[in-house]
Amino acid sequence: MREKLLPQYTLLLVLAAAVAVARGREPIERALILSEHPRSEAPRVYVGGRVATLLRLEKPCDPERTAMLGWEGHFEPVVCAGRWVLLYPLRDLTPGNPFLLRVTLVDGTELPFIVTSHEQSYGNREVDQQVNVFASREDYDAVLASLYRALQSERELRDQVERYQQEENSIDHAYATLLSNGEVKQVPFRRKSSYELNDGDVGMKVEIFSGKGNGKAAVVIRLDNTHRDRPWSLKEARLSSDSTSRTAQPFALRMNRAEIVSGASGSLAVVVDKSAFVSEKGMVGLVLEIFRDDGLQQLAVSLDPQLVQE
Repeated sequence: MREKLLPQYTLLLVLAAAVAVARGREPIERALILSEHPRSEAPRVYVGGRVATLLRLEKPCDPERTAMLGWEGHFEPVVCAGRWVLLYPLRDLTPGNPFLLRVTLVDGTELPFIVTSHEQSYGNREVDQQVNVFASREDYDAVLASLYRALQSERELRDQVERYQQEENSIDHAYATLLSNGEVKQVPFRRKSSYELNDGDVGMKVEIFSGKGNGKAAVVIRLDNTHRDRPWSLKEARLSSDSTSRTAQPFALRMNRAEIVSGASGSLAVVVDKSAFVSEKGMVGLVLEIFRDDGLQQLAVSLDPQLVQE
């Protein structure tokens, strides 16, 4: 019978929230830490007429042993479902007429609550819409820490998505994509110099480009992985001024493959705007550093400010 009632109470909750907004009440969500309340006094839950109040528990409750004394005529029947207890007063209560709610968890733990209205509820309309019940401060802190981690991950993911969207619309990243794929004729750059070198099992060809009147410079690095069984991948690329301050500068980077397997080749392209060469002392040179996946520096390339002054 209770399972059939649950969808109705879900709808009831939505309607109750709408009524709360219509009546101008401020919905309140708060944490209730049981260990911080005197044992001689049950914690209070503040309700308002025709406004649903939810208790969120750490463990599931037992519907057969969860009840409110004297609820008839004042409340809808108390609903206990999983870790939630739903209270719905039919009308406003008076502070002098409290109700005792006994919530029993499936492990047998009994949690008493005093259900009443706030003494100033008619003035400031303080009504609990959701009360998160914790046994101790440690449990609360653990949940709070988990929430903060989730929020931080969400922020980082949102920033990453925003960065990717900006990169998709960035002309420098478009240039870098074409250069890493060998489409030199499709971009407004001219090759200024090139050289080859070997570092253990990695052969490299470095090409340095100057923009054709667009105030940009570019570096294309072709890597040949001659190692017998170890792939090559990029850990990090850094661009900084070659002065003692080593100030980090922005750049656009693209690789034509995420990992270069043994016996294969891949290309990495970096595009730098003229603004990266500008400092308080005037135009300065830059150093591009490439670090492979084990953290070791694979290559360092010097970029002359003349590249963006032609």
